[in-house]
Amino acid sequence: MSNARGALFLDRDGTINLEREYLSDPAQLELLPGAAEAIAAANRAQTPVIVVTNQSGVARGMFPESRIAEIHSRLDQLLAEAGASIDAYYYCPHHPKSASAVYRVACECRKPRAGMLYAAAAEHAIDLRESLMIGDKPSDLDAGRVAGCQTMLVRTGYGQETERQLPAAVSSLVGRFDSLLPAVQYWLQTRKIRSMAAA
Repeated sequence: MSNARGALFLDRDGTINLEREYLSDPAQLELLPGAAEAIAAANRAQTPVIVVTNQSGVARGMFPESRIAEIHSRLDQLLAEAGASIDAYYYCPHHPKSASAVYRVACECRKPRAGMLYAAAAEHAIDLRESLMIGDKPSDLDAGRVAGCQTMLVRTGYGQETERQLPAAVSSLVGRFDSLLPAVQYWLQTRKIRSMAAA
């Protein structure tokens, strides 16, 4: 694990793209302002960008699991137009109350559990202690904390509601930002400063 590096873990809906309840149509995917620029900045810094997203709409019968790949393909297209790219996608299609036995699973991947982050770390040689999880919901922050990552809250999506629910101090939370771009810029800058200080 000596070659492990930190990664940027991102929630999808409400963090990268406009929050739409149970997004099921790739044509409705709309990037939030600055999201592509934020991801491109991480790309330039040679930091892996990994999406971890709960997609219980599958378990609820709202859309087939195959639709997720279609939506991610559309997201890749939109990001590519801005010179940005995602290194890997992880999603959880489960829900403990699903009518389908296939998806009615008490899984380890559904945030706030950290299974998706652990899987990414194993498959991409990621050092979770050097990684950051950004999202707009408590489950995003909890998953990052459980995995040992730093966490940041964005006020897009459900972020403002989440901020009202948070206690004054959260040990893993290193910032609260209006959107993804300033969050990523701050993290990359602080990493650069730490790296220079250690040199």
